[in-house]
Amino acid sequence: MSRYTVLITNGMTTDEEGTIGYDPPLRTFFLQAFPDPETDECALWLGAFLEEYPTLESIIEAARAQGYEVRGLTKEMIMAMLKEAGPLHPPSLGERLGIVR
Repeated sequence: MSRYTVLITNGMTTDEEGTIGYDPPLRTFFLQAFPDPETDECALWLGAFLEEYPTLESIIEAARAQGYEVRGLTKEMIMAMLKEAGPLHPPSLGERLGIVR
């Protein structure tokens, strides 16, 4: 699983430690930012479900739709995530057993 630190803004506040990446078992891109200091629950948490965001563009657009902007993605980060997302990943054991849908 890839994980990269990016800057996430929502107009008034900024999280300089936002995380973006690709999760091969879930076959989705994910984005996390603005963790609560007491609970560690993130105000922005996208990409927690199977095939939720299959493209980098789809997760960036979903974040924008919620008022967030992702900054600091480098060409190297983008290429590494796209490379990781590129190969087909076989269904997990949970999917094959019908536990995960």
